Amino acid sequence: MKFVLRSQGLWNVVIFEANPPPLRENPTIAQIKAYEEEKLKKDKAITCLHAGLADHIFTKIMDLETPKQVWDKIQDEFEGNSRVKSIRLLTLKRKFELMKMKDNESVKDYSGRLMDVVNQMRLLGETSFTDQKVVDNIMVSVPKRFEAKISAIEESCDLQTLTIIELTSKLHAQEQRVSIRSDEVIEGAFRAKHNGRNFGKSRTFNKNKGKGEGSSRKGNFLPCFHCQRTNHSKEDCWFKDKPLFHYNFCNKNGHSEKYCRLKKNQLEQQLEK
Repeated sequence: MKFVLRSQGLWNVVIFEANPPPLRENPTIAQIKAYEEEKLKKDKAITCLHAGLADHIFTKIMDLETPKQVWDKIQDEFEGNSRVKSIRLLTLKRKFELMKMKDNESVKDYSGRLMDVVNQMRLLGETSFTDQKVVDNIMVSVPKRFEAKISAIEESCDLQTLTIIELTSKLHAQEQRVSIRSDEVIEGAFRAKHNGRNFGKSRTFNKNKGKGEGSSRKGNFLPCFHCQRTNHSKEDCWFKDKPLFHYNFCNKNGHSEKYCRLKKNQLEQQLEK
């Protein structure tokens, strides 16, 4: 808001409440025009301030008549008095000192979260928070996975001149390299698993090679000439090339009365009784 007022030439009107000097006797047209423009600057400044406020703030300053009154009220609402500022600064400093990068957090997100706190302190008038303090905080608050990179930075860089952007760029590059390697490991594991599945399928195919397609399913073949079943062809029949006996007791082919299991079982049951 301050820069908007400066760009319009209205900042001095906000800071100083002095009215423009009165016109002299017999003013010229140019002097009258300049005087009217100076008088309108206060109204323009108030209009700019009103335009940049939310509704719940506007209702608190709508009865104020001068730009300075409006500006002071806005400062009190957003920044508070000196006591409130000091308490907020202490809170932000404590938050800054306790900030740690989470294990699942990226360097970009953490640096943004850290700079948000720093910028809030600077807006409240804290000028002692230099970039060097932010760099030191980042180096001691990142997770253990960056320990080797931090050691390399301490050995190769001058920490007194290292900027926040340079440090975060180095850490971000390390993060990207680790991410690429992790993707390669996952891809290799997936390929190995996929190849293992294909190997199992090939073994199953070789094991079943030579059998008729659908030989274990009923109804895919005409009734067998030897046994009258429909789950195989006559060339694969177990009774092929065997003596063609037909025993009426069990109504099955391939054996004689002497070797009939059904009759044998019935005789055993009768003896037990």
